[in-house]
Amino acid sequence: MLSRRATSVFSYNFLSCPARLGRCHSCSRCLFKSTASSRSLPTIRTFLKTCSIPIRFNPSAQVRFYADKVIKVPQMAESLTEGTLKQWTKQVGDYVERDEEVATIETDKIDVSVNSPEAGTIKEHLAKEEDTVQVGQDLFRMELGGESPKESPAKEDANGQPREALEVSKGEQQKQKKDTAVASKEKQNEPERSGKKMDKNSPPPQESTPHESSTANAFTGIGRRDERRVKMNRMRLRIAERLKESQNTAASLTTFNEVDMSNLMEMRSLYKDEILKKTGVKLGFMSAFTKAVILSMRDIPAINASIEGPNGGDTIVYRDYVDMSIAVATPKGLVTPVIRNAETLDFVGIEKAIAELEARDGRLTVEDMAGGTFTISNGGVFGSLMGTPIINLPQTAVLGLHAIKDRPIAINGQVAVRPMMYLALTYDHRLVDGREAVTFLKMVKEYIEDPRKMLL
Repeated sequence: MLSRRATSVFSYNFLSCPARLGRCHSCSRCLFKSTASSRSLPTIRTFLKTCSIPIRFNPSAQVRFYADKVIKVPQMAESLTEGTLKQWTKQVGDYVERDEEVATIETDKIDVSVNSPEAGTIKEHLAKEEDTVQVGQDLFRMELGGESPKESPAKEDANGQPREALEVSKGEQQKQKKDTAVASKEKQNEPERSGKKMDKNSPPPQESTPHESSTANAFTGIGRRDERRVKMNRMRLRIAERLKESQNTAASLTTFNEVDMSNLMEMRSLYKDEILKKTGVKLGFMSAFTKAVILSMRDIPAINASIEGPNGGDTIVYRDYVDMSIAVATPKGLVTPVIRNAETLDFVGIEKAIAELEARDGRLTVEDMAGGTFTISNGGVFGSLMGTPIINLPQTAVLGLHAIKDRPIAINGQVAVRPMMYLALTYDHRLVDGREAVTFLKMVKEYIEDPRKMLL
């Protein structure tokens, strides 16, 4: 084994190896597939004596071979074969540690980080930002090994002042001199004030009538008229494609109802602290609506079904499980992570699953959003009073929740103010009849207004 007491480092580029180029018969290419520390010193000495490349070698030094490696675009998901290279987080010449992010690839659903498989230095970018890259395509070349460079202190001038600060101060002085000269020139060119005598040969100033002035400015605003054109990212493009596909494929229809939230809000206020203390989970409204939807699907199974097949579909797929998609808004667009087998979870289990998905926001994978048999979208968190959600194909329906507002309603012939919420169910009329949709939404309303029924 080589001595670890050595101080110098021997650098060797594997791409220039004579054995790789077929011009050397004194060594084996496999000699350089592993680190030099696993090879005996006499073997390395033999190679250095017979190699045609001029190399200076200190026998007492620790030997390291730095091999170049080309990193390819990783496999992102089974359904994704390409993406857009959004950003190089590391530039050529930068040193990266193992598993450190080098680039970000934007896909139809999420952003994928490309990490370095080994520690080394970035030597070349093989693709440009905004390029479309395929899975398996060469992405960048790096030199394996080496050490992270240490930051050098800022250089100082002869007086001990940092050179960068000195340059900044000189620039400020030049700017002040320039501003002073411009101001002096403007003052010299300023016309004589009204109190001084005017030139006899100069024509008298023409005054515009009030009518002409008001007519000229009547329809002209004052302000900038700038425009910006920004290319849509891949997620926004994919969202646009899917929304248009849903609009063109499904026979969408929306039915509405309103629900009294009094009992559910009272139940939440009674048990939220106890549940938080025992489980560490905050009790919200989404778990109650998820449970109400699942229970209502037992009587209206078409809500959880979908249409499959060629030419718009010729087969109905009924499911005994519920994979609930929860719509989540992100800066780049709407995503719908899925709670698998939601029918097996209670209130606390549903809230835990939602909390885990929210905690992973920004690190969601394609698998987290794949599938889904029904979607719940809560526009009420943004203040929406009422809206018509769009079906997330190939699903058959989507439930839209809205803001809770105090409204007067009639109860047993008396007017009372209650916290009310509008519900909107958009469904595919090809599979779900109007009677089934209205009945389903009415059942959800009844479960929410009397949450004890969901515990039976």
